Amino acid sequence: MTGAASAFSEADLARGDVLFRRAWQFVTGVVSLDRLPPMDIPEIAFAGRSNVGKSSLINALTNNGKLARTSNTPGRTQELNYFTDAARTLYLVDMPGYGYAEAPKAKVEAWTRLIREYLRGRASLRRVFVLIDARHGIKTVDDGILDLLDETAVSYQVVLTKTDKPTPTELAKTRTATAAKLSKRPAAFPVLLETSASGGAGLVDLRATIAVSL
Repeated sequence: MTGAASAFSEADLARGDVLFRRAWQFVTGVVSLDRLPPMDIPEIAFAGRSNVGKSSLINALTNNGKLARTSNTPGRTQELNYFTDAARTLYLVDMPGYGYAEAPKAKVEAWTRLIREYLRGRASLRRVFVLIDARHGIKTVDDGILDLLDETAVSYQVVLTKTDKPTPTELAKTRTATAAKLSKRPAAFPVLLETSASGGAGLVDLRATIAVSL
């Protein structure tokens, strides 16, 4: 949550633990809407600018360091990557990173079109977690995806990543500034989550958040 004790009940925390203790596996990489899996189970998607740590967070959530492909090279994720648990109760979707200036214009346009169409037409999508680097907060490039989520009326929630990187004072400033910006977006889920994929902070609450949203 925001540095305080968890607001979830023991039962909800247990639901999150059970869900993510299962074995997770890669399902498919989608580059066009006609390749999307059937909408027969709920989906949770992760969005964020390039190199914000989406793949690393998915790996940390699922306790599988090799599940999602990670890279120090921005723009590596170029498709909608689907993962599911052993019981096939949920899809996790790693979305293409945005804001990578060095990507070819045609590629960026294709990613943007895919994301827009995906958000508009995916009835099984329960929530999008928009990842924001805790060192930088919401930038202009992030406003585009937030505008799109507002426009498509998709439930979304902001997750601060890499919270182990800034000092406590810097993190507090980012937290305050981010909450202020989100307060102007009525479609945004009001609870700000804070995580560290490397240190494990906030993962318990994020797992519970996902579990109770299903």
